[in-house]
Amino acid sequence: MSDTDSLPRSTAWQSAVTVLQEAMPPWIPDGAHAMTVVVEFPPGDPGTPPHRHSGPAFGYVLEGEMLFELEGEAPRVIKAGETFWEPGGDVIHYQDGNSTRRRQGSLPCHDAVHAGTTHADARRR
Repeated sequence: MSDTDSLPRSTAWQSAVTVLQEAMPPWIPDGAHAMTVVVEFPPGDPGTPPHRHSGPAFGYVLEGEMLFELEGEAPRVIKAGETFWEPGGDVIHYQDGNSTRRRQGSLPCHDAVHAGTTHADARRR
């Protein structure tokens, strides 16, 4: 028995989780692995050029605002505290830049990528 097992527990853990987003990804590549990265763009940075992800990607904007555009969808601004996801595969991710010139943009992103690739490799496919 560890020392923490003998400590009195509160009930805070029962309400400690808040679901921010749920999505049913269309597929996950065979042999894929999960990766969590933090993307940080300076104020007003246009972000990456158009790209694809090999599998689904889920994210949360911590700071700043992101101009987000996927193939077939209108561009939209995602603000700090809001979530996003993209299905990956053949869908082109056109924009992901920091849409504010006042502060850095920071977002953690969780990707399912092909085995043996990095986040940067996944973006080039």
